[in-house]
Amino acid sequence: MKQVRLTLVASAVSAALSLFAASAQANQAVAAKSAEAAPNLWFVEFAGAPVADGRLAAAVKADEAEFLREASNLQIKFKKRNTFTNLFNGVSIEATPSERAKIAKMASVKAMYPVMVINAPKVDKVDGGTVPDMGTALGMTGADIAQNSLGLTGAGIKVGVIDTGMDIDHPAFGGGGVAGGTSFAGHPRIKFGYDFVGDAFNADPASPAYNPVAVPDANPDDCGGHGTHVGGIIGGNSAADSFKGVAPNVTFGAYRVFGCAGSTTSDIILAAMERAKADGMQVVNQSLGASFQWPQYPTAQAADRLVRDGVVMVASIGNSGTSGLYAAGAPGVGKDVIGVASYDNVGIKLKTFTVSGAPLTAGYQDATAAPTAPTSGTFPMARTGTTASATDACNVAPPAAGSLTGQVALVRRGGCTFLEKALNVQNAGAAGLVIYNNVAGHFGGTVAGGAPITIPVVTVSDALGVEMNNRIAAGATTMTWTPNSGTFLNVTGNLISSFSSWGLAADLSLKPDIGAPGGLIVSSYPLESGGYANLSGTSMSSPHTAGGVALLLEARPTLKASQVRDRLQNAADPKVWSGNPGTGFLDATHRQGAGMLDIVQAVQNKALVTPGKLALGESQAGPQTRTLSIKNTSGAAVTYNLTHAGALASGPNTFTVGMFNTPATVAFSAATVTVPARGTAKVDVTVTAPAGLADKGIYGGYLVLTDQAEGGQTMRVPYTGFKGDYQAIQVLTPTANGFPWLAQLVGTSYQNRPTGGTYSLAGSDVPYLLMHFDHHARAVRVTVKETATGKNWYTAISDDYLPRNATATGFFAFNWDGTTTKKNGTVLTVPDGTYTLDVSVLKALGDSTNEAHWEKWASPTVTILRTPTN
Repeated sequence: MKQVRLTLVASAVSAALSLFAASAQANQAVAAKSAEAAPNLWFVEFAGAPVADGRLAAAVKADEAEFLREASNLQIKFKKRNTFTNLFNGVSIEATPSERAKIAKMASVKAMYPVMVINAPKVDKVDGGTVPDMGTALGMTGADIAQNSLGLTGAGIKVGVIDTGMDIDHPAFGGGGVAGGTSFAGHPRIKFGYDFVGDAFNADPASPAYNPVAVPDANPDDCGGHGTHVGGIIGGNSAADSFKGVAPNVTFGAYRVFGCAGSTTSDIILAAMERAKADGMQVVNQSLGASFQWPQYPTAQAADRLVRDGVVMVASIGNSGTSGLYAAGAPGVGKDVIGVASYDNVGIKLKTFTVSGAPLTAGYQDATAAPTAPTSGTFPMARTGTTASATDACNVAPPAAGSLTGQVALVRRGGCTFLEKALNVQNAGAAGLVIYNNVAGHFGGTVAGGAPITIPVVTVSDALGVEMNNRIAAGATTMTWTPNSGTFLNVTGNLISSFSSWGLAADLSLKPDIGAPGGLIVSSYPLESGGYANLSGTSMSSPHTAGGVALLLEARPTLKASQVRDRLQNAADPKVWSGNPGTGFLDATHRQGAGMLDIVQAVQNKALVTPGKLALGESQAGPQTRTLSIKNTSGAAVTYNLTHAGALASGPNTFTVGMFNTPATVAFSAATVTVPARGTAKVDVTVTAPAGLADKGIYGGYLVLTDQAEGGQTMRVPYTGFKGDYQAIQVLTPTANGFPWLAQLVGTSYQNRPTGGTYSLAGSDVPYLLMHFDHHARAVRVTVKETATGKNWYTAISDDYLPRNATATGFFAFNWDGTTTKKNGTVLTVPDGTYTLDVSVLKALGDSTNEAHWEKWASPTVTILRTPTN
């Protein structure tokens, strides 16, 4: 089939307002260090399995004891932060780069991973007024039917929320409704919890409020907001506020890992996961993580072990939707984790103003960093351009001073920043600013980052803007601010949110697994901040799924944790491409997984198809054949018709995602399959990669099983595959800056040393290797060779499972402390002299014995000249 490139139709962009950290990187060559990797903090993994894998606790503790003995014998200095024994066998430590290099070479150490700084939840809220409303979102997943018709509430199910804590006073969780008035001891619904950090904790070294000292206590009360919003989606329940979450009677465990306004670290999150397991949580929601990670990252490993130990783990897949393919994050990329994508809500709860003339009520969003719009007052309206203006109210043609005095200006989006438009309108004397969209739908914006804005700035949809523009053009028009709110149709509803991260995972596993409402969700918020708020992100879609899991476990109490994801995927409903919904093409499986969560069908399906998804890997070996097993749990035989629905393919460029309608070819071993009562049947399916898709593209679709006897009820199995040779993706891709570099840190800037450099190895005066990774790397090895003699000085750097860079210009910085390690573990100090650092990068899923799977680069000459000491 001929490959057809699809044209993207612009749609409203949903703001990614929630928590999800990018992987460690610096996007400019002058950046001194990453803001996302905690400085000098590392996970150290020991060789033995943890307790969750069936090993005795005494044996796990012996691994740590051996590590400490070896470190002491080698006189290695570090500070231990946390010990992990249940879900991960290892410790987290603080160590200087030189000491870290020595630790990585210890015999007792299996692997080391950077402890990531997980960004603080971004809760620039879209204020929908004080009236809560989750009705449209509940309807998208069938949660309303599950509650009202099936009688499911999540009663008896314990759900852990690892986040910013939960507002223990909030009536949505049974609190008294007065800030500071409820005791955590004996709380009616939040019966488990712990604060791992304290109010002032902030792990981000780039923050002026940097405070890495954790002060834990037993009360997980929320002062950030994000966790309260997440918890409300899962199971908030306040009759007085007419607010109800997905599973309104669950029992909560709240595990606070953030201060009031700061970031946290991934080792604290792992500690919270172990605590949730010890407290007996049946479901754990983690609306946070580290993007671009491998399934081997410690939090992903721990999440997998939770599932194997009987706990359903649900996690956001990430908000890196603009960063291209392979952006999914840990722990969502974990093998057994339910990684959740986001769809935009079909309805938007917004504050309103009215416009004179025929009845017109406009729903709006307050722009971040502008004064909140008033709830009363009438003003004349003026337009500064037309519906065709490309640079309305921009610096190229700003409105004249005094021309807008006392009026609310209507301005079209586009051509410059919202801040630039707001400043120009403000300087013209306006009493307010309404910015309308230049593409379909509602949107949010910010005027932060410059001179302060002192007038209200709000945003409205394109349709409302055009109508107001036409009324102003026809004659005098006024607008009136109101205290009211309303629910408005969202033209991007039921489509994948623009911020939702793309898969696949680095090991070509199918991620995300499923999707749920996450764009523009009204839920509970700390009482001190208004009680309810409208937020967006995969942070919001994950708790919809966690709440759905609670309802499913209530309905089917014998269901194993390992079966939950398959059942959810069988029942999910894939949606059309968000770029151009009118085409009817299904959006990519590596963007939406199995599709929209369907709680009712997940509860009612009388069969289970396993596996619930298929990751076909590379197409090099030709067509891929897999076997589906269908287990019938009902008392009557069922016959299914077997068909295929293709989804859009994408690639081959990682950072600029192209979309193509070129489906795979699918053949079943039979056109139908009959499954006996309470029996099992198997069917083979063979998938051939699309002939028209370029190499390095990703394809996918859905295997559809339609029940002949019940009006066409369907089950689906999503699949995905990689076209061609996965190792054809170049990792060390040169950038405009000419990476890789041999670099020297001068002040706070890396400086390129293309002809070589001299290093004293004192302090930060060490060789740095700056490398851009276009794709994930299975391993990085750096060996040292003496320039004059060619003598091998063995391994200087050895790292495994590295993520790709977030951008096409980003880089990672590796430093060398002047020591190397022989194969037998002997640590050598390289004498003064001149050397070459030889870099070898093993491609993702590469065979270490195949030279073609390694990329090589040799540095310019490195001269070591230590400062003499007396």
